[in-house]
Amino acid sequence: MNETMQPSLLRERFCRRERRSVAAVREFAGAAAVDWGFGVRLDDVLLCVSELATNALLHGVPPGRGYLVRLTVEEQGRALVLEVHDSGGGEPVVLEPCGESGRGLLLVEALADRWGVGDRDPGKVVWCVFSKPGLPEPGPGPM
Repeated sequence: MNETMQPSLLRERFCRRERRSVAAVREFAGAAAVDWGFGVRLDDVLLCVSELATNALLHGVPPGRGYLVRLTVEEQGRALVLEVHDSGGGEPVVLEPCGESGRGLLLVEALADRWGVGDRDPGKVVWCVFSKPGLPEPGPGPM
């Protein structure tokens, strides 16, 4: 590795298909964001991880399976990347809110600098990127 390059920082947590996993993953993601100097974006990171984990539970994780949350710091420390991997099918899309539901990806779209969906076998990865304020915008997402 080139000495001038910062290694990619990585934290992962596998979560069981249960509602209490969302609170645990918020705590996990919050600690990583603060440790890596993204505390100024903490509220955005926590809300997005909650929404993506909840979507994975409700729409992407078949019974008996779980989901993976991965956080990395990339772009020489300028970007925090949040990924939620699940084994379910379907393509996540931003919907018009209906009653008390349907706001998850709308919030992710509003709070993250970028977001998207990638393929995995089986399932998908929903990711979003948070850049540090005051630094140049990082490049495209992880997929």
